[in-house]
Amino acid sequence: MQSARRSSSVGRRFRDPVVGPPGFRPEVQGLRAVAVLLVVLYHVFMGRVAGGVDVFLFLSAFFMTLSFVRRIEGGRRPTIGRYWLHTFKRLLPLATLVVLATFVLVWCFYPAEDASGLRSQGVASVLYAENWLLAVHAVDYYAADRSAASPFQHFWSLSVQGQVFLLWPLVFGLAWLVKRRTGRRSVPVLAVCFGAVFGASLAWSVISTHTQQNFAYFDTRARLWEFALGSLLALAVPYLRLPVRARVPLGWCGLVGLVSVGIVVDVAGAFPGWIALWPLLSAAAIVVAGRSGSPVGVDRLLAWGPVVRLGDAAYALYLVHWPLLVTWLVVRDRSAAGWWAGAGIVVVSVLLAVLLTRFVETPLRRWAWPEARRWRLALVIAVCPGLVLATAGTWAALDGRRASQLAAQAGSSNPGAQSLAPGYDPTGDPSAPVVPATMEEQWVGLPRACEADYASANPVAQGFCRQDEPVENPTRVVAVVGNSHMEQYMGAIIPVARQRHWQLVSLLQPGCGFGLEGQSDTCRAGNQAVLSYLEELHPDAVVTTSTRSELMDARAEHVVSGLEAVTRELTAQGTTVLGLRDNPRLDVDPTRCAQRKGWEDSSCRVPRTSVLGERNPAESLESVPGFVGIDPTGLICPGDACPPEIGRVAVWLDSHHLTGDYTRSMAPLLRERLVAAVEAGTAG
Repeated sequence: MQSARRSSSVGRRFRDPVVGPPGFRPEVQGLRAVAVLLVVLYHVFMGRVAGGVDVFLFLSAFFMTLSFVRRIEGGRRPTIGRYWLHTFKRLLPLATLVVLATFVLVWCFYPAEDASGLRSQGVASVLYAENWLLAVHAVDYYAADRSAASPFQHFWSLSVQGQVFLLWPLVFGLAWLVKRRTGRRSVPVLAVCFGAVFGASLAWSVISTHTQQNFAYFDTRARLWEFALGSLLALAVPYLRLPVRARVPLGWCGLVGLVSVGIVVDVAGAFPGWIALWPLLSAAAIVVAGRSGSPVGVDRLLAWGPVVRLGDAAYALYLVHWPLLVTWLVVRDRSAAGWWAGAGIVVVSVLLAVLLTRFVETPLRRWAWPEARRWRLALVIAVCPGLVLATAGTWAALDGRRASQLAAQAGSSNPGAQSLAPGYDPTGDPSAPVVPATMEEQWVGLPRACEADYASANPVAQGFCRQDEPVENPTRVVAVVGNSHMEQYMGAIIPVARQRHWQLVSLLQPGCGFGLEGQSDTCRAGNQAVLSYLEELHPDAVVTTSTRSELMDARAEHVVSGLEAVTRELTAQGTTVLGLRDNPRLDVDPTRCAQRKGWEDSSCRVPRTSVLGERNPAESLESVPGFVGIDPTGLICPGDACPPEIGRVAVWLDSHHLTGDYTRSMAPLLRERLVAAVEAGTAG
């Protein structure tokens, strides 16, 4: 009998919803739990996002609006400054702890070349600017490696949220001023303001998602409408009174819609355009359904104690799950966690989130000392980013000192491509550390915009025209044209040009081969501007890449589309065209691979025959008088493989670009052929 009573009591506790303070809505807190679980499960098991983050943004504005409207309508002034201080005092300490812990993970487990970029992201995260950093790099063609996720990447949504926490109170302040001076209620004023934000931001989001989705995903402007929708719902909820028979199906439809969106829609590829209305309207349906009082209402599930407690830990769970997942993938060198490892990551993340909420977040939120004075709140807020900045700065200084030591020790121990020279006699330390220590400054370019005699009247060409320092009475004028695969070779060209007193100019467009046919509209317009510039300049030689390799397909390498036509046009004007064969495009970044597994690990070497053919396709252009071809493949993939390092210098900046240090080491070996091509029009 006693056992039956205990079972009945347990059953009631299982079913009874959480009861909180007045105004507390346990079913909405349960909705937070569902949203964070969707985020975690989709990240870990499906490698996708599910719209849960959008629900977080939506709910944060919903709660903020309820709080401010209640205060304004009650005749109290919105204390905006104190709201900012109180909010960031609540959010920053736990975020700071996670950022610092992630720094430790990066130090211990991540490739050294990643450290600089991840330090910057850690600082941007605690300053609520990570979304803009990611937005810029999402469209940065020259990002060294865009294949590996950052353990700070999830801070993008918290950054957007923090920016709105600064902006939204100003709207409430405006509503309060209108109410004070005109006597009008704040709700209509706020409805107009948030309605305008909703319309403008949604329109921008749809357009931006269509034209530049990588940027739009992290763009605060493309996300404001999600917050505005949450605020509009908060304004409308007091007037929405639905019968129970409508609340029950509405709530379940909302939950089903929320859970299914990530399955049906590729959120990462489609958001944040109009399709984001799907999870937000689903969440809105649950909020409007509210407390149905029905034993079969979705609120019975969402208001259940364990679900609400998970909602309490949602912030901590969101913070910790992503760095744990990404670090596991880095350590195990995998692209996905798998079911067993994924289950372990989820369990550890939930346990860690509950502990952090109980022993860190909750005590700090209840900490009374900062609340007594505004300067104390400001001090707590200042200390948090200060700790991150100090840690990142010290770490950067240590890395800089190490890099300087390696550079000072480099020389005979780090000959790079020169170790491939016939008769080379190694005199250095064969076990010397591989340089460079980081990939931070491995792009090679000319130092200044084109000016004076080398400036272009065409604004398109002038926009990407660069030149070396002016050479008085240059022996040759040489223009370097093409894309990033040509830019990387400038490490070998610049030393020869300076030694031979050539004046160098460059016109380099990301992703654009040098031709007018078979190129995108943007590339074609840019190349047309380049040709017009070259007609004005009439250089002695134009250097470009003559072929384009394809990812791990030796048979697909081909002459750059449209190059033959522009070659004939330029050579007819007396300009020599020097074509460098493209380097291979690999399916792995050999440098990252070697930093994880060791420089001698055979899995970091790519067979040469799998990426490049035996013959250079640009040999077909050698029938054009004035065209000269150079094939540097033997310096990049000597023998039968493309290795991660040659002569203790890292060859690869990423999976298809070369480091500046390595191309500079190629200069002595290419010098004779470059000089012959530019000065005599012939090369071997």
